[in-house]
Parts: sequence; structure tokens; C-alpha cells
Amino acid sequence: MTLQRQSSRSFLSLRNPSLWVLLPLAIYAALRILPLFNPELVGIDPLWQFPANHFTIVSTTALIALFVSIIVGIVGLRQRNVQVVFVSMAFISLAGFFSMHGLATPGFILEGNAIVGVAAQLSVFTMSFWLLVSSLPANNRISATLSRNPTWLLLTYTPFIIVLGILAFSNPGLAALIPVSSAPLKFIVGALTVIMAAIAGYRYWQSYRYSDFPFQLAIAYTGGWIAVTQAIITTGATFYASWWIYHFLLLFSVIAAVVGLVVQYRRGDSIVRSIVGLFSDDPGERLAAGISPSVRKLIMETEARDPYTAGHMYRVAQSAFDLGSSLKLPPEDLRVLAQGGIIHDVGKLQVPGEILNKPGPLTKEERKAIEYHSVAGYELCARLGFMAPELAVIRSHHERVDGKGYPDGLSNGQIPLVVKVLSIADVYDALTSARAYRPAWSLADALGYLQENRGTQFDTELVDAWVKMKTGKSPMPQPKTVTPASASATA
Repeated sequence: MTLQRQSSRSFLSLRNPSLWVLLPLAIYAALRILPLFNPELVGIDPLWQFPANHFTIVSTTALIALFVSIIVGIVGLRQRNVQVVFVSMAFISLAGFFSMHGLATPGFILEGNAIVGVAAQLSVFTMSFWLLVSSLPANNRISATLSRNPTWLLLTYTPFIIVLGILAFSNPGLAALIPVSSAPLKFIVGALTVIMAAIAGYRYWQSYRYSDFPFQLAIAYTGGWIAVTQAIITTGATFYASWWIYHFLLLFSVIAAVVGLVVQYRRGDSIVRSIVGLFSDDPGERLAAGISPSVRKLIMETEARDPYTAGHMYRVAQSAFDLGSSLKLPPEDLRVLAQGGIIHDVGKLQVPGEILNKPGPLTKEERKAIEYHSVAGYELCARLGFMAPELAVIRSHHERVDGKGYPDGLSNGQIPLVVKVLSIADVYDALTSARAYRPAWSLADALGYLQENRGTQFDTELVDAWVKMKTGKSPMPQPKTVTPASASATA
């Protein structure tokens, strides 16, 4: 049997930036290329020479970028997180150089000048650089070098850009000394910008797939849109309709950053945690940072009522995550294992304590009360707005591949892969933990139980992967005669 993985976000979803980054590039390419093949289509890319509108769009973008840079910069300095400071530097770059681009609009303050083109190029080049640096591990050589004095770096960068602006406007001819708008330098700088922005955007999107932070998704969009912006700056014709696209892309980028911060905050997370949680080189830490407020609340309630259950859920979530990682499951699945696993037994809050910890055998009614915890947890989390994959973990973690589990009697093909992964971690942890009605099993006995029930209670390949993960060896059956019911009762 080949392990089937859950599909990634839909290509059309806003959670997957691929389409929404490529779409403006496709529109730009169509406007520029189609008239070359059919002269009758030359009108689809008209000349829109509106200096006042240009200044308005650019100034709005710069002001919003400045707002984002201030918020993120304050968080970075307060938390002493240099990678957050680098994100602030990226938005400072856009705010500073793009404001020069707007002020240099021909006919506004100056007539035709080189500042407008140079400033536009510098805005996206420097922003791409800082975004890329922010996406690198903290121990990366570039990050380590730039992070020696983050406060000094942040507080001097803005005055540096202002001084450059004053020099440029006091002597517009100086901009001509930076030939980034002329070949071959414009193509070299353009290619570097596209590469840096694309890598940064991709790295942020990969991190978002672990953490589910809206602000992180916004930065992923920003990286992609900057790459497209650079392509337009390099190949576009000034004031034509196709050329205007990049101005709107940069405006959308800074708006997306603000929306990401607002959504994160309204979801119940503090701005500080939302931003700082973006930066971790460890996938497990990123997943832990991405645990939603509703999950945290349930964890605290469970800990207050039953410390054992809370500790069990933590261990099961971590073990399931480890198994999923060893199987190279996609980040979306790992997040489901972390978010769903850490509260998979939350329905036990509704099971009376005297039944849950009864030292003797359970009556039929008492067993039904315990088995109902999976449905109770599912219904509770459904009311809280949990996503379907997490709900499946909560409801179905006691299902069996032979169809003899509960509550729905699902069989192998009906049980999601993440549920089958978590069910192994769940039973293993329950068996190796001491309970009121029995002592803890040895690791060898617990592994033997899993192997004995391969293909009946558990997925065969997943058990083999679990045994290999725990022992480092290929699985060898170690039979121990235990009825499946007794093991289910312990989980």
C-alpha cells in the first residue's frame, strides 16, 4: 500500500499565493506581447500619463509601508529578534526609496529626471534583500554579520535613506551616476532582485504552511509580487497601462501586510507573538507558535481538570508529529497532527472523573461514556470553528483499519492518513503510561502490541515506520496477547 498524503491548499485559494502571483505577470505579458503579433491589439496597452495619480498611488504605498515598518521594528527591538528587525528594514526600504520615486514624478517637483527610475529600482532591490535576509536562519553568515548591532542598524538606516533623498533632489544629476535603469546593469540588478524576492516569498510560504500565521502569508505574497514588480520595471514602458501594474502590486503588498497583522490580532493573538512566532528554524517550534488561542484555552481547561490527560495529549501530539516528519508528510499534515493531536482527547472533559480513572473493570455503560469522548470533543471543537482535518483527528482517533473501531466504524480507506498516524502514537503513549487500573507497559511490550495488531487495529506501514523510528531497526514482531479492547480503553 502506498501512503496517501493530504493535498495541499487549493491552487485557487488565497492561502496558496501561486496563482495570485502569476496572474498579474500573465496579464502584463499579454498586454506587452499580444500587440507584437497583432498590431490591431496595440490599443490594449494604452498610454496613461497621469502624474498626479502616480504620485497618489506611490505616496499611499510609501506611507503604509512606513506604518508597517514602525510596528514591526518596535516589536523586533523589544523582543531582541534581529530577523523581525530585518523585516522592518525591508518595509523601510520600500517606504524611503518609493517615496523618492513618487516625489520625482516628472512634472510634479522636477521635470524629466533619472531619480524616478533609480529610486523605483532601489526600492524593490533593497526590500528583496532584507526580506531574503529575514528568511534565512539566524546562524547564517549574512544574518550573523548584519545582526551584530540590530538597534544601530535599524535606527541609522532611515536617516541614511533620507540623506540620499536630500542629495538626489538637491542635485538630480547624481542619480545618473547609478545606471540601474540602463543595460547591462539593469538586467543584472533585475535578475538578482527577482531571485532574492522569489526565494524569500517561497521560504515564507513554506513557513506559513507550518504556522498558519496570516502575517506570514502576507509576506509570502509580498515576495512574489516584488519579483513580478521587478520584471515589469526591467521590461516595461513608462506610463503605459502594463507599467502601472507594478505600482498596484506594491500597494497590494503593503495592504496585505496590514491585513495580515489585523487578522492575526483579531484571531486572538498578540501582535508581538504573531510577528516573533514567524521566525524559527525548527518546524516543531513553528507549529507550537502557530497553536491557535482556542486550542490554548482547551489545553488549559484540560490541564486544570485532568493533568494526566493534558500531558498525554502533549506527548501524543509530539510523537505523532515526529512520525509524520519521518514519513516526510507535508507541513499542512504536520500542523493537523500538532493542532488536532494536542486536544484529541478534549472530550474527556465531559467524562466523569470516577469513570475516567476507575481502578476496576468498566461496566458497559461506563465504557460507552468513555468512548463517547471522541464525539463530544468533535462537537465541541466544531462549535469553535476548527477545520475539518483537525476535527477528523479528534473524532476518529479510535477508529481501526479493520472497521471495528468507534464511533463510526470506519475502515482503512475511510480513515485519513493523519488519523492513522495519531492513533498509533495515542495507543503507544497510553500503554507506556501508568494508569490507576494498571502499571505502565515496557517499551518492548508496547511495540510488540502494535506489531501484533498490524493490519487490524493499525496501518501496517505506519506501524513499521513507528517501530523503526523508536528502535532504529527494521520491525521484528514481539507478540504479546492482549485484546484490542483493553488497549483501546487505555488510550
